[in-house]
Amino acid sequence: MTIENTKTYRGEEVEKIFFRPSFCGTDVNQLGVRVLYNMPMPTTVQVWSRPKNVLQEFESGWSGGTNGEKMQKTIDMRRVKAESKFSSEDYASLVYEKIVGNTAVNQGDLTGTALEQAETELFRLAIAESVRSTLWIGDTKGEISDNTTFDGLFRHIADMRDDITAVVISTSDTNQPKAIDMLKGCWDQATPELKALRSEGQLAYFVSSDVCNGYIEQLDDWGTDAAYIDMVNGRQQLFYRGIPVIEVPLSGYNTSSFTNFCMLTDRRNLVLALNTADMPENEVRMWYNPDEMENRQRAVFLAGAQVLDPLLVSIYYTNY
Repeated sequence: MTIENTKTYRGEEVEKIFFRPSFCGTDVNQLGVRVLYNMPMPTTVQVWSRPKNVLQEFESGWSGGTNGEKMQKTIDMRRVKAESKFSSEDYASLVYEKIVGNTAVNQGDLTGTALEQAETELFRLAIAESVRSTLWIGDTKGEISDNTTFDGLFRHIADMRDDITAVVISTSDTNQPKAIDMLKGCWDQATPELKALRSEGQLAYFVSSDVCNGYIEQLDDWGTDAAYIDMVNGRQQLFYRGIPVIEVPLSGYNTSSFTNFCMLTDRRNLVLALNTADMPENEVRMWYNPDEMENRQRAVFLAGAQVLDPLLVSIYYTNY
């Protein structure tokens, strides 16, 4: 059986159905970065610092004050598209598998709504993973990875290498730092501006899977009762000195650098911008091609990423 009904989503439908479910709430907390939707083009982010020394001796009238410093960053938004195709038999099987897993669906009466929801969910997850990976390793120059749709965070960090606080790990160095040493090192070398933000509760470590697994193994080796319990039950969330440790899984992607990294920053310092409203061609479309006997899916939208302040980045990473 083939699934032949063409479906097209535009404007607010694209944002509401395909992007907000993936990049809002608990999902965006796992992603760990700041997400902006449909900001006016060109997309700019205003960052204000808090005024200092606002207290003064009391006297009548206006004595003046210190203005907060403003920093503005423009996010380079690129028009991108996501496409996938399946043979009609494989596509029907994938969609029906999602329906079978839903106990609320009457298997004897599969309505168009149930099929549409399953198709939409299938493509939504594919878009979300593609955007997530590109957020980190996207590089229009093609030097960090072969994903050239838009520049990701690592591309911006590489361009900021003279301004950020970084330790470059050579792959030829036989004395590789341990995970806990990288976590500690990121904190020790962080700028005073970054350390001062700890009280606001937005600091986070973003680490590669190797660093995450290495940290877990080191915790397991401590031999305490708490370590034993965590080893048996697992750890739902990792922390280092009260700061969350967020794994960034990229092992399945082809990257020439940043395969091993540990970065301390403020979550608000990393921005993902998505726009589904400012171009009339922006849409998500799913259709059946009878000539090739395959189901096709396409999403067209604008996307970009940016690191706002290099002073708020402390990182260990493999050589670039």
